Amino acid sequence: MSTRARQYDAQVLTRVRVSDHLVRLVLGGPGLAEFESTGVPDEWVGLVVPGQFQSRYYTVRSWDRSALELELDVVVHDVGLVTEWAARDVVGESVTVTEPKGSFAMPEDASWLILVGDLTAMPAMARITASGSVPTFVWAEVPDDLADYLPTYTTVHWLAQPGDGESRLSSVVEEIEWPAGDGYFWMAGESSQMRAIRKHLMRERRLPATAYDVMGYWRANAQRQPRAVDPGPIWRAGKAAGRSDEEIWAAYDEARGS
Repeated sequence: MSTRARQYDAQVLTRVRVSDHLVRLVLGGPGLAEFESTGVPDEWVGLVVPGQFQSRYYTVRSWDRSALELELDVVVHDVGLVTEWAARDVVGESVTVTEPKGSFAMPEDASWLILVGDLTAMPAMARITASGSVPTFVWAEVPDDLADYLPTYTTVHWLAQPGDGESRLSSVVEEIEWPAGDGYFWMAGESSQMRAIRKHLMRERRLPATAYDVMGYWRANAQRQPRAVDPGPIWRAGKAAGRSDEEIWAAYDEARGS
């Protein structure tokens, strides 16, 4: 049986600049008629743009089933398969997206939620906070003014980005004063920062795997390329083989070449 992800043809309906480094693309067309959202707030799709054969993964900002409109917020910078394409007027062009997948899994008894991320994590954090039902605390490391991007009822700590292609989120997380009780921790950003945080959560805070989700979205040593490896198959294969969470994440980092 083939495990190849389903693909859907779409066209770029609109392109709006949200900030200096963030562009919102709305994709649509009859090719999305069979597209079904997972409902998981951090779900992502693979995106293949004209002239390329490799996919890059982006968070689904929103999905309108009745209008067949898929909204993606894309970080734009100097170099990258998708970012260089998205930096220009691409309305009317055809793209391919893959079936969505997600990993956010907050336990039903969680009493709080902590979200930490850089600009690449903002679409997921916006969608997560919009659907949240527990007190939520956000640490966002961004180069732009995105004060209106997240719901006003969310407690947000805005952190200055140390430089293009740089991040200090791992040191930020180590200094967080955690709320009392059991909650859920979600974080996404630069891969080496995420590796350090996973180790901190496993070894220092000794959290069970069900209490957090930490995802590497891009690599500092690869000119800010977004993730090109879907973590889903690696996670499932690791669990089936009886590997520990730390071993599975190490395999994911190795597959990314980071």
